Amino acid sequence: MENRGNFASRMGIILATAGSAVGLGNVWRFPFMTGHNGGAAFILIYFGCILLLGIPGMVSEFIVGRHSQANAARAYHQISGGRRLWRSVGYLGIVTATIILGFYAVVAGWCLQYLFASVMGQLNGDADYVLSYFQTFSSHPWKPVLWAVAFILITHLVVVRGVQKGIERASKLLMPLLFVLLLIIVAASCSLPGAMKGVEFLLWPDFSKVSSDVMLEALGQAFFSLSLGTACLCTYASYFSKDTNLLRSASQIALLDTLIAILAGLMIFPAAFSVGVEPDSGPSLIFITLPNVFQQAFSSLPLVGYVIGILFYALLVFAALTSTISMHEIGTAFFTEEFHLPRTRSAWVVTIVCSLLAVGCSLSVGAVDGITLFGLSLMDFCDFITAQIMLPLGAFLTSLFVGWFVDQRLLRDEFTNQGTVSVHLFRAYQFAVRFIVPLCILLIFLHQLGVV
Repeated sequence: MENRGNFASRMGIILATAGSAVGLGNVWRFPFMTGHNGGAAFILIYFGCILLLGIPGMVSEFIVGRHSQANAARAYHQISGGRRLWRSVGYLGIVTATIILGFYAVVAGWCLQYLFASVMGQLNGDADYVLSYFQTFSSHPWKPVLWAVAFILITHLVVVRGVQKGIERASKLLMPLLFVLLLIIVAASCSLPGAMKGVEFLLWPDFSKVSSDVMLEALGQAFFSLSLGTACLCTYASYFSKDTNLLRSASQIALLDTLIAILAGLMIFPAAFSVGVEPDSGPSLIFITLPNVFQQAFSSLPLVGYVIGILFYALLVFAALTSTISMHEIGTAFFTEEFHLPRTRSAWVVTIVCSLLAVGCSLSVGAVDGITLFGLSLMDFCDFITAQIMLPLGAFLTSLFVGWFVDQRLLRDEFTNQGTVSVHLFRAYQFAVRFIVPLCILLIFLHQLGVV
């Protein structure tokens, strides 16, 4: 079996793992939820959810991965002493990540197309034109498929080079670029007339909007934003060195993820309010609303609007790529270690499987009728089954496994790096992973089903 490799630096660990969490959802979902759920009040609640659920959940998956130094399936198998039930948790994470990569690549491919269209100046036009452009493109028989597969192939080119030369090197390039692009667009957006109304909408605390639903929304955002339940954190942690401070790393990753999400809001809302547009959430924000917003906001400086459009879609491509790299690596590590395949061949297995799934998902949302499961398009079904069932289930079982099944001396040794890190916070972590984390995940699951 090939040498698994390890991250070469602490910075590589932070940027790669944060990159797995930073994705398209940071650009539209977090800002939208913040603005409509109390602004800074929502952010404060979100930070509380990060402390209660996000960081303990991340540390738990880090412990499983780093202790085992193996892919997700083997990691749970080793720590459980070969129990099939717990090994299945690793398999569940691998399957979940593969499905997500398949349909996520479709939206990422749309971002590639829009980056190309922005460079070529094809998005200049009125609101009706931009709407028809998206409808025409998304229902085209082969263009979205081509871009989705192209995005998976770009991801493949990174993963096939290994941990240090591929994943870590790409993360050290993409994450700083993403941050710089964000700052440039934030500066341009906040310089527009009336932009401060957007800043107030995002950051002004309105505690009158806080309710039990808002708290549950913040809890769900903390869960999904940090990639809990996908086996990504477990897989990346298997490349951590033994002296990596897991608690500090989890805290820094959560903070970086949140900072980028807030900056995304400062990029979107000031420009939107400057031209009198209140952004919707979801894909319509990225592919219909924002192209119009940037064109209107910089109508007096068309060259600036042109450049901002290009930078925005480049930012989306970078954000999507850091996420797809981590999802691809989960399956690649599995096939390399369990089937003793060279990394190149393992990466191709994942690439082909995810490309086939991406083709089906892409065709199901416009070009071909009848690609459905249980009354949903294939893409909507994949989104539903992963977000509503597989992710919460995987994270819930992991918290039970780490909190109640794993030897607590092993847990303490990993948490404290064999006693070299202060043990004072271990009891708080132990209580959280046993009681608070499972309860939070259960509440998220029930909230998504409309029960609470």
